Amino acid sequence: MPERLGSGTLRLSGGPWVSGWASSVGKKETEGPLGGLFDQCHTDDSLGQQSWEKAESLLLKEAAHLALRKAKVRPEEIDCVFAGDLLNQCAASVFGLRGLEIPFLGQYGACSTMAQTLAMAAVFVEAGAARRALAVTSSHFCSAERQFRLPLEYGGQRTPTAQWTATAAGALILSGDLPAGTSQGIAVRDVRFGQITDLGVHDAANMGAAMAPAACRTLCGYFADTGASPQDFDLILTGDLGAVGSDLLRGLMLREGWDIAPVQNDGGLMLFDRAAQDVHAGGSGCGCSASVLCAAVLPELAAGRMKDVLFVGTGALMSTTTSQQGESIPGVAHLVRLVSARREEGTK
Repeated sequence: MPERLGSGTLRLSGGPWVSGWASSVGKKETEGPLGGLFDQCHTDDSLGQQSWEKAESLLLKEAAHLALRKAKVRPEEIDCVFAGDLLNQCAASVFGLRGLEIPFLGQYGACSTMAQTLAMAAVFVEAGAARRALAVTSSHFCSAERQFRLPLEYGGQRTPTAQWTATAAGALILSGDLPAGTSQGIAVRDVRFGQITDLGVHDAANMGAAMAPAACRTLCGYFADTGASPQDFDLILTGDLGAVGSDLLRGLMLREGWDIAPVQNDGGLMLFDRAAQDVHAGGSGCGCSASVLCAAVLPELAAGRMKDVLFVGTGALMSTTTSQQGESIPGVAHLVRLVSARREEGTK
């Protein structure tokens, strides 16, 4: 069972183990710095579908099926799926996964959704509520623009602080044990669910500023609970603060006495080449950190080139309705610690 540390960190001792992962991305993501690392790359963002929403559902479906195949498990061997996206009622997840017939728990955490689904799946497996759980998230630039901003045909001007919603999906499968004959794997060791943090940012084109305080609050709480410090980790991966939010987070953490700059990177900065791809402050969207985690971080942990990673998903919890009513943008940040570990260190 999870052990509660301090003010809200959960220590997981029975694994849970990441037994499979996969990513599927669109054209712009394929052309970025990580293009050669994704499992599925598309050169047409419509994916041959009749709407952007259907394209996103297919993207998420692909990532889920690829993860199942890589983990060598069938859908009926998964006890539950935690899934989310940016669309109303988690529509991309619902329609992308409806054919799997797996118990479904829809999640919404904006750009923090990958960390939220992964954390929920890990807690379920640790507590014995599931033997295997699937965590999957997606986003699509065109479907998100239509829902949150303006129709693409409008051709609106983007501000320098704006971020580019990734057309991408990532999926992970968590199991209560490593596959037979395997002694080394990736374990989820700690989870910390974030608190809603609102410092009064109103600019929907500057989500990094809205989310950075939540990331600072979660990280400081985690360090206080565990006695850990930034230098204990190979990487602190945030997602998705972009350039503006990352700079703000580093400054906020320094003010609290923590220098994270040597080990912090952000999914929104890793996914695209900001100089060449005109994404302004970087990438964003549920699929941004999900695809970066699955393509660029988990393989490093699996190979032992990284030993200890903090994944901190950050979300701007706004809606078109609240923005139009003049509300501020609350932020949230969920933390998952992933370690490269041996079976004898503790497994079910």
